[in-house]
Amino acid sequence: MTQITKLKTGSKFEDMASYSRLVAVDNWIYVSNTAGRNPQTQVIPEDVIEQTQQVFANIETALAAVDASLADVICSRVFIQDPNDVPKVMEAIGEKFRGIDPATTVTCPPLGSTVYKVELEVTAYRGASRADVALIRLGQ
Repeated sequence: MTQITKLKTGSKFEDMASYSRLVAVDNWIYVSNTAGRNPQTQVIPEDVIEQTQQVFANIETALAAVDASLADVICSRVFIQDPNDVPKVMEAIGEKFRGIDPATTVTCPPLGSTVYKVELEVTAYRGASRADVALIRLGQ
C-alpha cells in the first residue's frame, strides 16, 4: 500500500493556504517552494545570500524529518526576485548542490512579497544519495 507523509512546519501560510511543506509518496519527496524565513525567530534576512542559506536550512530540516537529505534531491526550481542576484545566488546554490547535480530550473518571477529575494522548491527521491550514478557529458 502506498505510504503518504505530509509535513507541516508551523508556518501560518501552510494552514492559511492548506498546504504541506513536504509531501512524501513512498520514496518520492516533494518540498514546497521554500523562503528564507527562520522558523524560530520568523525573521527573513535582508541579504539574498543569507536568505539562500536559510532556505537550505529549512529544506534540509524538512528532508531530515522523513529520513532524507539534500543528497537525495534530483530536481530543483529556483525563484530569484531580482535578475541581478542570479549569479551570486546560483554560486551559493552550486556550493550546496556540488556533487549532487540535480536537474534545475531558474526563473525570476515576482514572488509573494518583496521581502522574499529567493525561494527554492525541490523534488527528492529517498535513497538517491546511495544509488549508482552514471554521468554522461555531451560536448566538452
